[in-house]
Amino acid sequence: MNTSTLTSVQGTGVEGIKRLPITIALVIGAFVSILNETLLNVAYTDLMQELKVGASTIQWLSTSYMLVIGILVPITALLIQWFTTRQMFLSAMILFLVGTVVCGIAPSFAVLLLGRVIQAIGTGLLLPVMMNTILTIYPPEKRGAAMGTIGLVIMFGPAIGPTLSGLILDALDWRWLFYLVIPLAVFSIAFGAMYLRNVSELTKPRVDLLSILLSTVGFGGIVYGFSHAGEGEGWSSPVVYACLIAGFIALVLFVWRQLKVSEPTLDVRVFKYPMFALSAVLLMVMMMTLFSTLIILPMYLQGALLLAPFAAGLVLLPGGVINGLMSPVAGRLFDKFGPRALIAPGLIIVIATLWFMRGLTTGSSTGEVITLHIALLIGISLVMMPGQTTGLNQLPRSLYPHGTAIMNTLQQVSGAIGTALFISIFSHGQERYLKAATNPQDPAELGNALVSGMQNAFTISMYVGVVALLIGLFLRRTYAPEEPQEAVSSHPEFKPEVQSEVR
Repeated sequence: MNTSTLTSVQGTGVEGIKRLPITIALVIGAFVSILNETLLNVAYTDLMQELKVGASTIQWLSTSYMLVIGILVPITALLIQWFTTRQMFLSAMILFLVGTVVCGIAPSFAVLLLGRVIQAIGTGLLLPVMMNTILTIYPPEKRGAAMGTIGLVIMFGPAIGPTLSGLILDALDWRWLFYLVIPLAVFSIAFGAMYLRNVSELTKPRVDLLSILLSTVGFGGIVYGFSHAGEGEGWSSPVVYACLIAGFIALVLFVWRQLKVSEPTLDVRVFKYPMFALSAVLLMVMMMTLFSTLIILPMYLQGALLLAPFAAGLVLLPGGVINGLMSPVAGRLFDKFGPRALIAPGLIIVIATLWFMRGLTTGSSTGEVITLHIALLIGISLVMMPGQTTGLNQLPRSLYPHGTAIMNTLQQVSGAIGTALFISIFSHGQERYLKAATNPQDPAELGNALVSGMQNAFTISMYVGVVALLIGLFLRRTYAPEEPQEAVSSHPEFKPEVQSEVR
């Protein structure tokens, strides 16, 4: 079978499909859902006052989002094989719209939390569909640019979320954070209904309820355990140990079952492809590094440099915007030069930037923070999408749903691990400094303690970056393996003229 024929078959009739409208529909939906993930961050103080809840309660608006996505994404590998691309996308966006409306009219914290859960279900369904569709409609030599466009949205949405939230809250009630998203969600649904086409192959595998249960307990327990460790009692909480132990045991059983059943819910055999396995580990390590910055820098800006929340959002905005704009550039460079030319230099930039971040103090300027933040996110943009594309490119088409689901799940899990790990390091550094201080209640000492904790966290984050660099050195350009004759001839887009060409 020659390469051009394989590309045609693997692309699910890509020669007859207009890729641009499909990509635009996916990008709009992704932007709307991912923007909402950080839109509430600046509003927590107002929400605590109006809904009369404490910090430990209000954080569930973020924890529940991460938890639901961590539970749902592994199951999407099964759902993508049961429902068409249009059904999955439109269902995801309608659920997201319903959740947004519920949040906007919520009379209490419980209803607001319910709305966030519904939103998270929509987001959890959408992300793997988006990745799987891009892999299907674009041949490997063009995926870098397409994935870069997706990366622009994934990074740009969270980047402008806090700043946009600050602008809205300055003039309007917190409910407008949801009201203003409703027209965007409606537009996304209408555009998707008009232009999105079915590109996935429905195989309708057997539904294994035990696998779904083990996956839910496994991934849900680990995400919740690490998320809970980053707050309250921290690692001393019995809940943390119980959730992590239960999650780990369930996850081991889940993997064992996937290797035994003929139609696995989530095919873990994707890890037999070495570049996929390496890129998965690399992305987990990078997500931990990224989360250390996303969590700690805003605390430093507000607690040590004494900036208002909106001003802190403005300081972090340039880095996020440039990171988003860099993603398509990195994608095109990836298509031309391959992963090694981007990932190693990107990781060196990340490590060097974290080394300089260790030197930030209460006397540092906002210009210095902006410069370092921009440099860090440029480095990350050279690693994230090229790394992910490298791993997924090595998989055969039949494993795309499983590969994308595993990538997205591991990123959620590593995000929870990174948050808990670096918040613990940060808090421990603060406590150690204050114990040695002559006047722990002095505001200046509190600022110095925060800086001490931040420096400890960035030091560990730098070492994590070195581990990522060692992994990145082994990545190389990948190509999908040729599929067996039977898999090609059974494909719904397989045409007689293609069959004669294969013969």
